[in-house]
Amino acid sequence: MFHYFITDGGVSALQNAVLAGLAFMFSSSILLQILACAIYNNWWPMLSALMYVLVPMPCLFFGGGSTQFLVSRDGGGWINGAKFLTGASAVGSMAIPIILRHADLIGTGAMFIEFTSFFIFVCTVLCFHRASLEDEW
Repeated sequence: MFHYFITDGGVSALQNAVLAGLAFMFSSSILLQILACAIYNNWWPMLSALMYVLVPMPCLFFGGGSTQFLVSRDGGGWINGAKFLTGASAVGSMAIPIILRHADLIGTGAMFIEFTSFFIFVCTVLCFHRASLEDEW
């Protein structure tokens, strides 16, 4: 079936399939985020959804909208600052559910749902980075 995309459907069909998969992964992550709040009738876990907005901002502002600067060794002060802000946002995404659980604001189940949501979100970003490395995009 994968062979069909490359030979008969061309690169465009493969790109569409990749984009559809990325959209599904991202929407699954957001769905888990909402379920962590709705199942336990507590909307504190939605605080970590704020980090989903903050994580790509350094890439947009300092990296030119590309994720390739994150793996490069060159760069100046702005690039290093963008790498730091991206890392701090990613750590904050993991820390917020832990802090909320430690303060007894959310349950353990909501915390683990948040971790699953974050894992799917990170996998989505990594797959997007891998797909954007190709010249055809």
